[in-house]
Amino acid sequence: MLNSFELKQFLDNKVEQYNTLSFIESDPVFVPHCFEKKQDIEIMGLFASIFAWGQRKTIISKSLELAKRMDGKPFDFVKNHSENDLKSLLGFKHRTFNDMDLLYSIDFLHRHYKQHDSLETAFFYEPDVSVESALIHFRNYFFDSEDAPMRTRKHVSSPAQKSACKRLNMFLRWMVRRDDKGVDFGIWQNVKPSALICPLDLHVDRTARMLGLLNRNKSDWFAAEELTGNLKTFDEEDPVKYDFALFGVSIEEKCNMNFEN
Repeated sequence: MLNSFELKQFLDNKVEQYNTLSFIESDPVFVPHCFEKKQDIEIMGLFASIFAWGQRKTIISKSLELAKRMDGKPFDFVKNHSENDLKSLLGFKHRTFNDMDLLYSIDFLHRHYKQHDSLETAFFYEPDVSVESALIHFRNYFFDSEDAPMRTRKHVSSPAQKSACKRLNMFLRWMVRRDDKGVDFGIWQNVKPSALICPLDLHVDRTARMLGLLNRNKSDWFAAEELTGNLKTFDEEDPVKYDFALFGVSIEEKCNMNFEN
């Protein structure tokens, strides 16, 4: 087992390897990178993260199909669509997410952007809100409508349900983290990267346990907090950058790790 210094050096090297533009093309973050307008990035980033289970190639393909159904201008579609325009969304499906879920999501986004310039306020509704509180608030806010379908609730997780909230934490990483590597966008300014929680999916979970960074027997919200706390010992200001390392090692190296530098 590596000591703390060796483990930090190993992870830092893996961050350098995977936090690169070459990472984008095969990852769901590719989807918002197809857009330049801030709101387009937010909207397609949110959908790509909601769709993010299953094969990455399919996630990207279905996200781009959705963008095409919105004429390649998600924000304009969300704000200005007519009832007739919504017909273009009928029949959309990705795994268990269907057109009923999509139509409600568009309705939510339409209502939000009528009042706000950015999706950031849907999460970070006041200064110094923790990510845990932000995610709980977002789910409550998302479904704050009498028209919200019960079936759609399974697609938006919350720490209140003890969920690790992998997909939404990934979305927050995209929006909040900022560096000069070009993968994450850093377009939200009211929350610090140090506040983020590491996205905990199967691959990150597996690598983290092999490296002794995660001991909790359940892969839930408390496990995500435990992992993030351990990653903060390596970089207190930007712990979630190690998502690149943990995910990359599992996916690309199949956990056959060589610890020599």
